[in-house]
Amino acid sequence: MRTRLIKTDGLVQQVLEAGYDQPNAPLVLLIHGFPELGISWRAQVEALSLAGYHVAAPDMRGYGGTDKPQGAAAFSILHLVGDMVDLVRALGEQSAIVVGHDWGAPVAWCCALLRPDLFTAVAGLSVPFQPRRPQGPPTTVMAVLSERAGMGDLYINRFQAADAHLALEADPATTLRKLFWAYDGATPASKRATGFMARGVGLLDSIDDAADLPPWMSPAHFAEYVEAFSAGGFDAPLNWYRAIDLNWSLTAFAQEQRILQPALFIVGEDDPVRHYAGSAEAGLKDWVPNLSRSVVVPGAGHWIQQEKAEAVNALLLAFLKDLPEADGGQT
Repeated sequence: MRTRLIKTDGLVQQVLEAGYDQPNAPLVLLIHGFPELGISWRAQVEALSLAGYHVAAPDMRGYGGTDKPQGAAAFSILHLVGDMVDLVRALGEQSAIVVGHDWGAPVAWCCALLRPDLFTAVAGLSVPFQPRRPQGPPTTVMAVLSERAGMGDLYINRFQAADAHLALEADPATTLRKLFWAYDGATPASKRATGFMARGVGLLDSIDDAADLPPWMSPAHFAEYVEAFSAGGFDAPLNWYRAIDLNWSLTAFAQEQRILQPALFIVGEDDPVRHYAGSAEAGLKDWVPNLSRSVVVPGAGHWIQQEKAEAVNALLLAFLKDLPEADGGQT
């Protein structure tokens, strides 16, 4: 593996990469979510490159070693998809298979939705494809539904505040430790986050102070996250959330459009995100008709590619092997 900086249109991206020296190797992009980095895919970069693929896992816009533009408007889904389009070109390829986790999953789904000529297959981890709905801006809809259900505030709505990042930046190590622990499959169910908070209770205050590192997270790996978020902060990553309503307004042209490429969905059985995104799992095949499999991994929480790396690697490799002309030279 190597880490390098790649200049794309208007953005410098830091990329973890392997398999770049293999001739005719199909390109696989691995897109991380919040609060992660390209290094969250190390196990997949290794496994897929050994199987004959050219694999690239960027730090996404606003994260780690990649540029951090100012303002939520610079973090629309069109920017995020555009970054991946530019990255494919900068890597010297004509097409790519795209895999996303957490926030990276919506980016991956939208890559497939908006550029089917470029992204030939898609896999989403933890977050299913959620089509644009005509009811109105998502944050308004989410607030109304939360209010009706008496569940308090969804953290996504809390993140809309211009100063929401300040509480997270006060102690990045505590923030990261709590978030990783609260969404992990090994954490007792009664202690896991639901995504909802009582009025007046902050996100970090809603998570047990006894939170510790998940079993898969070594101190050295954790230190990499702490260093990156201590240097880069949380404002830019939260801008992904602050652009949700903007995304809704920008994507009316894609209303009712379906993803027709071969697709895979993987989710942890105990992923707390299923509390608020899980309803989209049932209808996924309606919007992604060429979905080959929808897999629920037993005992896994949200950080599935790190919690259950071997299981995820096996599922991805099986999916990739079945793609036409994208088997990494293994057949």
